[in-house]
Amino acid sequence: MKKKARHEKIGLVLPGGGARGAYQAGVLKAFLEISQKRPQSPFKIISGTSSGAINAAFLASESHIFHRSVSHLVDLWSNFSSNKVYKTDPITMLKSSLHWFLTIISGGILISNPKSLLDNQPLRKLLEEHIRFSNIEENLNQSNFESLAITSASYKSRKSCTFFQSSSISDNWQRFLREGKKTTLNVDHLMASVALPLIFPAVQIDKEYYGDGAMRQATPLSPAIRLGAEKILIISTHETGERPTISDYHAQYPSFEKITGYMLGALFLDGLYSDIERLDRINQIIINAKNAEIKTNKKLMKHIDYLVLAPSEDPNEIAQKHYHHIPLSIRLLLQGLGLLEDRKSELLSFLLFESIYTRELIDLGYRDGIKKKEEIIDFMGQ
Repeated sequence: MKKKARHEKIGLVLPGGGARGAYQAGVLKAFLEISQKRPQSPFKIISGTSSGAINAAFLASESHIFHRSVSHLVDLWSNFSSNKVYKTDPITMLKSSLHWFLTIISGGILISNPKSLLDNQPLRKLLEEHIRFSNIEENLNQSNFESLAITSASYKSRKSCTFFQSSSISDNWQRFLREGKKTTLNVDHLMASVALPLIFPAVQIDKEYYGDGAMRQATPLSPAIRLGAEKILIISTHETGERPTISDYHAQYPSFEKITGYMLGALFLDGLYSDIERLDRINQIIINAKNAEIKTNKKLMKHIDYLVLAPSEDPNEIAQKHYHHIPLSIRLLLQGLGLLEDRKSELLSFLLFESIYTRELIDLGYRDGIKKKEEIIDFMGQ
């Protein structure tokens, strides 16, 4: 009797990138069209960090009706605005500015240190309204998917911590500066994963405070692989290729804005592509050994196929066109701190949660996904 072919477990990895997360929704829209609106999610393991964690939790909560989950995700990002993510009213901004000013001039003696630059309580309310966390466990029990992983960084242990909810993995894991904890995921785990240091407040879970998951995530592919993924679809929020060098560039001391943009780029992007290079090396070793896996003294190394989908255009350049759409109160605050000197600031592409920008990113993601149609079909084994 001929054995039925075994389908490989496909993992979906969604890195962070603030407002750039809208691009991932666009790619998934194209994926849905290419896969002919399949009823059930093809992704057995879903892993997300920062804004990617929001997308991951949204997909997991509606994995029983995949086309609906993608459509709802696209609608969510299409109707975003900054005031749905953080408070933008002038009074709140004035209080925040005064708080920071008094803290700086008094050395924290006259007033307690501020927790963050922006108050993202509106985002918590948005997530509670749109993500049914109880559905995650129900979908796991019905085998609609196997695992959801949300990564944050612990300020206490200084480790990258992956909180996961799974029907197939029961054990926590410990590695150097990273760990996995099985739990029942809720809105606190998402708020922790998006808590960009200094910009948004840290979130307490149990007895520790956690911040943005990208801070300590040197191996962003690891959670999906650890949870059993045998193939990985990665939707990056960073454009492909090197940025062109300017021949007549004159060296200038980097502004606070430039340094912040550089830090955000390193925070969200560097770890992903380093991890992909690491995976390439492992895959090549296994290919050279003419085997599907290699056993070492410490671990089992398997060949993991992957496909990366990334913006074909620079999100920074798209954001620059919509500079004046960032709320005036936020613009003045960031300008006062030297974080938004002009429309070329890289911070824009991460904090511009306005629909005119997010819709353009969705359209870009959709076009990029359609362009990769044959690669996606081949990768998914359709």
